Amino acid sequence: MAVKPLADRVLVKRLDLQEEKHGSIIIPDTAKEKPQEAEVIAIGPGKRNEDGSRVAMDVKKGDRVLISKYGGTDIKIDGVEHVIVREDDILAIME
Repeated sequence: MAVKPLADRVLVKRLDLQEEKHGSIIIPDTAKEKPQEAEVIAIGPGKRNEDGSRVAMDVKKGDRVLISKYGGTDIKIDGVEHVIVREDDILAIME
């Protein structure tokens, strides 16, 4: 299914980071923090200025970004978890 975000929203997929194991303590998935690193899957056209013109987005499809920990809306697309965030919830582009 194709998803096209509206306005200044960005569709991202959280990247699973490699787990570091120390000892034999097993932490359940419900207790783990959500990764903040994500890949941009799709972007909206950008928000509008007061004069009606579009503001260009700073991110593009394929960028690796850091998103705020509790920002955005979690959704499932074809069984895969994604997050829709506003461009303001993107903290940085990783190079």
